[in-house]
Amino acid sequence: MDFDIADIGLAELGKQRVDWAESSMDVLRSIKDRFEKEKPLSGLKIAACLHITTETANLLKTLKAGGAEVRACASNPLSTQDDVAATLVEHEGIETFAIKGEDSQTYYSHIDTVLDWHPNVTMDDGCDVVSRLHANRPDQLKEMVAGTEETTTGVIRLRAMEAAGALGYPVVAVNDANTKHMFDNKYGTGQSTLDGIIRATNVLLAGKVVVVAGYGYCGKGVASRARGMGAQVVVTEIDPLPALEAVMDGFRVLPMHEAALEGDIFITVTGNRDVLREEHFRLMKSGAILANSGHFDIEIDIPALTELAGSGGKRQVRPMVDEFLVGEESRAIMVVAEGRLVNLGAAEGHPASVMDMSFANQALSVEWLALNKGKLEPKVYDVPKEIDEEVARLKLSSMGVEIDTLTQAQREYLESWTVGTN
Repeated sequence: MDFDIADIGLAELGKQRVDWAESSMDVLRSIKDRFEKEKPLSGLKIAACLHITTETANLLKTLKAGGAEVRACASNPLSTQDDVAATLVEHEGIETFAIKGEDSQTYYSHIDTVLDWHPNVTMDDGCDVVSRLHANRPDQLKEMVAGTEETTTGVIRLRAMEAAGALGYPVVAVNDANTKHMFDNKYGTGQSTLDGIIRATNVLLAGKVVVVAGYGYCGKGVASRARGMGAQVVVTEIDPLPALEAVMDGFRVLPMHEAALEGDIFITVTGNRDVLREEHFRLMKSGAILANSGHFDIEIDIPALTELAGSGGKRQVRPMVDEFLVGEESRAIMVVAEGRLVNLGAAEGHPASVMDMSFANQALSVEWLALNKGKLEPKVYDVPKEIDEEVARLKLSSMGVEIDTLTQAQREYLESWTVGTN
């Protein structure tokens, strides 16, 4: 086997943790059981560029059970759990290229190593594999069957590629499935983001002013969880509709230049760059904590903050926490997890029970792509409605929850246009 991981000796610990996660992933386990019998993914070579976590390991096991060959690499330099990478190699026979804390050069060399294998399906979290493939290896595009994308940032990039006529093969936007973004993004990101900040800083949220930049599903989750822990939450936005929704949800909405004066903790979840930048750093109070839960490490302008601090103005004060001393008064601004994904850099990412739905969508979407091989255009596809509904049905069943069904009269009423006011 070919692999590049931190320590194969961590495999047993990783196996215990992967098994623990599987106990909360009933939907994915039921799909795995069916895949083992039917082998719907036979013939597929899947390049999985994902966060190498316990939950991801169970997805990769499911794909392999379905007959696919799988190679894995990290989708973020800080998101790998080294014991999981070890158990993927040792116990699952999945060639894995991921080390927590790897530098940018190693990160992209791992992606290149996976692409050297000539996969025919990409499974991306942030679109780095797809972008690398199109930019550096256009000759390999003819080998591709299809792909999937896990995150909001990646879907934004894919839709830009489609609009420019640059996308070379069909990709399913798994992120946009209701059973993904309504739960993973909102409840998963909300909980795991605060988990990462608390683990890294041991800060008390009660009574603090928490500024949440962005009020999409991720921002809604973060704002809700922070308020639930006693924080005073301020939301910043550039879109009037989510800004209005935040106001109606009971949050204060301010432009960032005003929020910067008040905030104790700043959390970016926008998918855009320079959300926190020099003009804001100059306004922040000493002790302000900055964290990012958007996919890429460009939401906080770390180079600008580093320049403001100057030589000798930066030091590590806790694991995963860097202090930058800014201005003549040496105000301390704290950055968690280097401005990278805080929930994976400083914690373990989303709970398994919510990733169960996201990764069920991944597995079923790959099956759908295999069934429709050669029939799809090179564009971004939504997860088919029947897959979304099946994941929700399976999740409810695993939770012991039953729902009503329509009576025949109700069904006929909904399909009729002749019945009106009595």
